[in-house]
Amino acid sequence: MLTRTVAEPLEEFVRTDGPRPTTPRLSARGSYRIAPYVAPRRLLRRLAALIEGRGWLRRLFVSAERGSKWALYGCRMCGQCALPATGYACPMTCPKQLRNGPCGGVGAGGECEVYPDRPCVWVTAARRAQATGHTADLDRLQRPIDHRLWDSSSWLGYWQGRDADLWTAPAPQRPQLVLLPVLSSPGQAHD
Repeated sequence: MLTRTVAEPLEEFVRTDGPRPTTPRLSARGSYRIAPYVAPRRLLRRLAALIEGRGWLRRLFVSAERGSKWALYGCRMCGQCALPATGYACPMTCPKQLRNGPCGGVGAGGECEVYPDRPCVWVTAARRAQATGHTADLDRLQRPIDHRLWDSSSWLGYWQGRDADLWTAPAPQRPQLVLLPVLSSPGQAHD
């Protein structure tokens, strides 16, 4: 159960109220340090299978995941977590739920177009990724989410390997674009 010790009001959690840009409470550095401990491996696959096989245990686990991820990241429980590829800033807290970068309405100071008193989720993601040396993660293309998975556990899916293709592989080093002058053919008039 969520308590009132969380800095933002409980209404933030209700999806019918709509998402609001959230600055994660757990640092990006701390999140990246924890990541190897929860990475998929045989033990966690078995644990996930056990949890999924028992309805009451799955409900308890999803409730614990919802509370902890909401308190730390503002998680909206989309069921297909993009945190590792977005500097551990949840893109689903964007009012437009954009998973592949900011909209065109980001203010000059990095504020959200819909909630100008809050920073854009993608500005937050870029700052967190840059501070931890993970900017290449932001180049990954996020595939559309399966909306049927809302309110389900992304951890169980992650451990079971069901979301291995949520985003593309890191982009290879891009060659620099070189612009060449346009040559006109003989006999053409020049403007």
